[in-house]
Order: sequence, then C-alpha cells, then structure tokens
Amino acid sequence: MNIPNTFEERPTMQFVRAFGQRDTFETERFGRPSTSDHELLDSYSRAVSGVVEKVGPTVVNIRAQHIDRAARNGSESGGAGSGFVIAPDGFILTNSHVVHRASRLEVTLADGRQFEASLVGEDPETDLAVIRINASQLAHAHLGDSKAVRVGQIAVAIGSPFGFHQTVTAGVVSALGRSMRSRSGRLIDNVIQTDAALNPGNSGGPLVNSSGEIIGVNTAIILPAQGICFAIASSTAEFVAGWLIKEGRIRRSWIGVAGQNVPIHRRVVRFHRLAAEHGVLVAGIEPGSPASRAGLREGDVIVAFEGERVSGIDELHRHLVAKLIGIQSSITVIRHTEKLDLFITPEESAPDNQRN
Repeated sequence: MNIPNTFEERPTMQFVRAFGQRDTFETERFGRPSTSDHELLDSYSRAVSGVVEKVGPTVVNIRAQHIDRAARNGSESGGAGSGFVIAPDGFILTNSHVVHRASRLEVTLADGRQFEASLVGEDPETDLAVIRINASQLAHAHLGDSKAVRVGQIAVAIGSPFGFHQTVTAGVVSALGRSMRSRSGRLIDNVIQTDAALNPGNSGGPLVNSSGEIIGVNTAIILPAQGICFAIASSTAEFVAGWLIKEGRIRRSWIGVAGQNVPIHRRVVRFHRLAAEHGVLVAGIEPGSPASRAGLREGDVIVAFEGERVSGIDELHRHLVAKLIGIQSSITVIRHTEKLDLFITPEESAPDNQRN
C-alpha cells in the first residue's frame, strides 16, 4: 500500500488530533448558531410578540346564527369567524361572508366579554362588512397604508381558527396585486397574498405588519395548497368601512346589460386601431335600462367606456363607479364592423344587484 508523502513523516496521533480539532472547528462554524443569528431570531420574536401585544386586544371572535327558513322546523345553523375593532365605540370590521344573512350575531372580545352585535352594513362585492356592539372605550386597531406594503416584509395574522381564540401565525407578504372573485362574480383587486397560515375561522381577522398596523383583512385560503392565503388590502377596507358606517352600503352604477368576453377579429382591431383584441359582447339588455335608452343592441361589442379600453367584463365593472351615477358618459361599441360612439347615463345599482 502506497502512503502519500504528506502523511509519511506525520505521527498518527498528530493526524488524529489535527482531524479532531478541525471537526470541532466545523461543528462550531456550522452546528451552533452565531451571536448574530440569536440576535436575528430575538429581533423577529420581539417584532411578532410586539404586534400581538398591540393588536391582539382589538381582535374578536364572531359567532353567526342562521335560520334555515326552508326547513319546516326553522332549524338553526351556526358559523364563526374573526374581526377587529376599528373604533372605540364598538364598530368592528369583518368579512361579508362571515355575517351574511345571519339572524343573530355574538361577539367575544379578547378579554372574554360577550356582546350581541348588529349589522351596520356589508359589501359582498369586496367581501367586507361592519358590525357594531354596544360598548365604549374599546381598544381599536389602526388601518395602515397597504400601498406601502412590500413583498417579503413580515405579516402576522391573528384570529380564531376553528374557535381557538387569539391564535397567532406569522409569515411574509408573498405577493401583491392579486385578484380574486367575490360571491357576486365581481373581481376584487389589490389583494395581498401571504404565507401566514390561515384556517377556517380566520376570516375577517387582521393581517398586520411589524409596526402593528393593519395591512389587510384575511379573507380566503386555497384549501388544497399550503401557504397560499389572501387578504383584502387595508386601503380597500378603509374606503369600504367608511361608506358602510355612513350609509350602510356601497353605491355603484349600473347600465343594464348582460355580457360575455369575446375576441375581436384582427382586421377590425387594426382598421379601428383598437387598444385591445377583446371586448364585451352584449348578450342581453334589460327593458327600460340605461343601455336600452342609449341605443345599445344585442350583438354589439363594448370596447371602450369614457375613452378608456374595455377588454372584458372586469374592466367594465371597474368603470361603473358611484361618481358616474346620473352622469352622461360615452360608450364605444363595434356593431358588425362599424365603430360607434354612444352616450349612456348609468343609474344606481340596487344593493343586491349583480348585473352590469
């Protein structure tokens, strides 16, 4: 057996000792956390615990009772969710799907006190609702600026999953600008994606940044997946909550068409220099509606509203806002191969109206 020259004159004990010392060095280098690692972990823990101390007292558990009117005996069923106090005089923000059509609402505060709650207003289009309890001088949360949120920053979720009150999970903001469907079919924009674990019962609870500011309202999870959860941005929540407290609902405009997304022939797109290759096909028009009075016809393809492109139903929904109620607006359609500019005056949509 040939022994390498480097080992020939080196005593065995020295080699073993040297190897043992190196092994110890590697263990110290990789096996034990350094002081900076401990400091990082301590800093993260302090941030999360600080958030919980600040926001935890504002988070509530909501139990909703529903009467099954279709059943002969009028049996009741129950559901649960979370929410958080947004004003010291008892206003609580939660999800619309938590309280929708509830016959009775019961709120349990962080300190264990229980109150009957009444519905102030809800907006299924954004899955947000405001309820109120008869209490004062309550600890309340501060809605932060979700526009300042950055991907990768700490996100802490507090709620009552499966009825376990004041449950805390932490993660990061995974993505911004997501979109998701509401129950009515409208698109909810600027949704925050996070990997902070959410479970049934977390709905309506706050998503909080490291400063203790609410950046979102937890609303949905993708059940087959892990770590893919969503929250309504606080900027949306602040706007909606303000109007719900003031008027009990969100006002939106309506033109009275049933539509579907369709492609437009490339020759028509090039000839009319359209901004998009898709539009909204008018599949139906309600009698006496703004669309009927404006002269829209079944088969028209809507391609623009007030000079801005409309490439699908979701973009048309975005244009139909409260400020256009009663205001004459321009709508551009393709009729056969001809481009027409019509004038339409949107009306206020009924609270439960899910039409365009």
